[in-house]
Amino acid sequence: MATQLFVNFPTDDLPAAKQFYADLGWTINPQFSDENAICVVISEENYVMVLRRPFYDSFLVGTGKTSGDARTTSLAMVAFSLDSREQVDEFIDRAQAAGAKIGATQDLGFMYQRQFDDLDGNHWEPFYMDPATLD
Repeated sequence: MATQLFVNFPTDDLPAAKQFYADLGWTINPQFSDENAICVVISEENYVMVLRRPFYDSFLVGTGKTSGDARTTSLAMVAFSLDSREQVDEFIDRAQAAGAKIGATQDLGFMYQRQFDDLDGNHWEPFYMDPATLD
C-alpha cells in the first residue's frame, strides 16, 4: 500500500473553506468529513484535512503548542505538481476566482511555479517541472 499524506490546517470558517477547495476543483471525501472537519482529496494518496480551530487545537493537547495564524505568520509552504504550465495558470485562475490571494510567479526555465494563499492564509505553490530540461 502506498503511503498516504494528510496535511492538516485549522480554519475559522469551515463552510467557506469547503466551498473554496471545491471551487479549486478538488473533491471532498464525505467519509472523513463532518461538522468539525473536511477531507479534501488532492490525489489518490494526498489529502488536506481542514479542521475547525477548536478541533485542530484538541490534537495539540499535551504539546504546549497552540495553532498559529497563517494569515500573519508563515507556517508551511505546500507545493504540488501539475502536468503543464497551462494547468498551473488555470489552477491559479480558479484559486483567484475562489478568493485566494495570488502571489509571485517564478519561471526558472526548468520549473514554472506560482503562489496563492487560501482563505485562512495557508500558502500553496502549484508548479510544473519539465523533465526534458533536467538532463
